Order: sequence, then C-alpha cells, then structure tokens
Amino acid sequence: MMKIQRKMEALPAKPRYAESKPFFSPKEIIFRGEKRAMVFNISPKLQVIFLCLFLLVGGGSAYSYHMYHRSDRIITKKEQQLGQTREAYVELMTEFAALNKNVGTILDALSQNPGTDAKKAGKYKRQAEMIAGKIDKITSENDWLSQDVVTERASLYEALLQRDIIASERDELKEKLENLGRQFSEMREVELEVFDKINSMSSREVDKMKRALNEVNKALKEKGLYFNSLSNKQRSSGGPYIPDNSVLSNDKQLNDKVSAIFQSMEDLDYYRQVVERTPIGKPVWSYWVSSKFGSRLDPFRKSKATHKGIDLASMTGNKIRIKAKGKVTRAEVVSGYGKMVEVDHGNGFKTKYAHMNEIYVTKGEEVVKDQPIGEVGSTGRSTGPHLHYEILYRGVPVDPMPFMQAKI
Repeated sequence: MMKIQRKMEALPAKPRYAESKPFFSPKEIIFRGEKRAMVFNISPKLQVIFLCLFLLVGGGSAYSYHMYHRSDRIITKKEQQLGQTREAYVELMTEFAALNKNVGTILDALSQNPGTDAKKAGKYKRQAEMIAGKIDKITSENDWLSQDVVTERASLYEALLQRDIIASERDELKEKLENLGRQFSEMREVELEVFDKINSMSSREVDKMKRALNEVNKALKEKGLYFNSLSNKQRSSGGPYIPDNSVLSNDKQLNDKVSAIFQSMEDLDYYRQVVERTPIGKPVWSYWVSSKFGSRLDPFRKSKATHKGIDLASMTGNKIRIKAKGKVTRAEVVSGYGKMVEVDHGNGFKTKYAHMNEIYVTKGEEVVKDQPIGEVGSTGRSTGPHLHYEILYRGVPVDPMPFMQAKI
C-alpha cells in the first residue's frame, strides 16, 4: 500500500493552461485515408466569413419562408374579396335586369293606355333601351357573368321580391285582422250596452202603459168589472220575431240579449195595441168639471139623479178629440143628448160625446186617436156649453175620471 502511494506521488501533475483560447482561433481539419492524411488549416478570418455566409443564407431562407406564407394568405384574402365583388356585381346586374324588365312592362302598359302621352312614353322607352344596352355590354365583356346567369338571378330576385311583398302584405293583413278583432270586441261591448238600453227603454214604456191600464181598472173595479189587457181581442196576428242566425246561436250572451230585446219589443207592440183602443186621456184641452160621474142633483128638476158620465164645461167651438182608435157607431141627434157621437173601440170599450155644437164624423167611419170628431156645444138637454163624456165597458157606464187622469 505504501508502494502504490509512493508511485502515485511520483506521477507528474496535470498540466494547467495558462490562458483560454479565443473562439475564432486557428483550427485544423484532418481528413485521414488508408495511406495518407490531409490537413486543412482554417484561419480565424475564414471562420468569420463562413459564419456570416451561414447567417446570411439562414436569414434569407427564413425571410423567404415567411414571405411565402404571408403571400399565400394575402392571395387567399384577395381571392375572397374578388369573389365577393363578383357576387355583388352579379346582384347589381340582376337588379338592373329586373328593373329593366319591370320598366319594360310598365312602358308596355303605358303604351296600351289611350290616355298616356305618347311623347313621354317614347322617352321612357328610349331610356329603358339605353339601360338594357349598357347591361348587355357589361355582361358581354365579362365571360364569368353570362346573360343566362343574369336572367336566372333576375328571375330569382323577382321571386324573392314578390315573396317579400307577399310577406309584408300578409303581416299587414294579419295586423288589420287583429285590429278588426279588437274593433269587433269593442263593437260587441257597445252593442250589448245598446241592447241593454233598448230593453230598459222598452220595459219602461211597457211599465208606463201597465200603470195606465191599472188606473183604468180602478174605475172598472167600482162596478165589479176587470179589463184583462192580456186578452186583447183586437191584437194583430203574429208573435215575437227572433232571427235565426249562426252568430247568435254560437254566442249565448248575445243570443240572450237579442231574444230579450225582441220579446220586449213584442210586449211593447202588444201593449201599444191595447192602449191604442183604450180611451185614456182628456177629450178636450181646456175644461173644468161641472158635474161628476154617479149620483147628482138634476140641473133641471133639482132632484137626485144618476149621471152616467162626466160634464166638462168648455167654450163653444173647442175641439173634441177622440182618445182611442175605433169605429163610429152613431153620429146623430139623440133626445136629451143633442148632437151625439158614439164610438166602439173594441175589447168591450165604448165612448159617447153629447151636447156637441158640430159633428165632424159619420156613422161607420174609422177614427184614430186624437182625431177631432166635433166641437163643444150646448145642444139637447143642456144648461150651457159643455161636453157630456161617457165611457162604457161591456155596456156598463164607468167613471171617466180615472181614464182621464191615467198617463202614458
């Protein structure tokens, strides 16, 4: 072990370089063959030249590679722009072709219209031909824009235009239908309100006539009589008219309103016919009651007597007007009554008008309400100008005052 250590100590130490060599120091390249070897010396200057050439070639290659790819992207973008330009040009030519066609159609229509100014029509036609010539020239100069393509695109453009027009009209029609629907709903509400008002007005009129007939029955009740207005024998034939309509049948609320109105109008018409033949009202306009209905002192004998009517004192010549429709059954001079008119109104009612100065009607004549039938006078058994007015129901005299006081 000691021997090995001594031998190692005897080995020379590892040589140390006193200084580092520069990067571009002289270098040798040795090529060895089988029998000989070749040595090439490369000086630092040559090494710098080789490095510059390498960097120049590498930089140029990198730049060329970059420019190649960039040019490819630029060309692709330009080709896209060119395609878009061509497409826009085709669209423009299409619109021009469609415009030219439409102008031609309009000009043909104008030329066929006798009222069109021929000079103006010719001017428009020349302008349209110029536009068409320019379009043909442009399309002939570009083989990628054929006339067939333009014609096809023009037809497609017109179809799309018509589609847009139809869609717009459809939307407008839809909006109009919606507005009509809203207006119809509003009108329906108004109609229902109107129906309610009509029904209410008819009901009020019917109630008024019913109250007047109730006043009449007060006078009849004193004699044990009663007039049933629902048994009007003078009523015209027929029944309530209710239209058969699919709209009404599908709308229960509207159908009920309409049915109620027609029923109410039918009731109104019925009671009008009843009242038309019931002597309600005052036969003279200006009067005062000089003698009431019933028991009284006879003006001549000064003893109790039965008075079958009511005496309405008035001026001679005042008009006597009948208060219900009827037929004159008597128009003559009657003992005690003087000049007298009797009218049969139907439904059991008759009226008598006595002591008249003049008679305007004749026996058998049909008279209507408020028609003048004579004048107030003092003929017959009378102490002065007045109208003796009688109302009979089924041949029984009743008090005329409730009839006169009843209001319609």
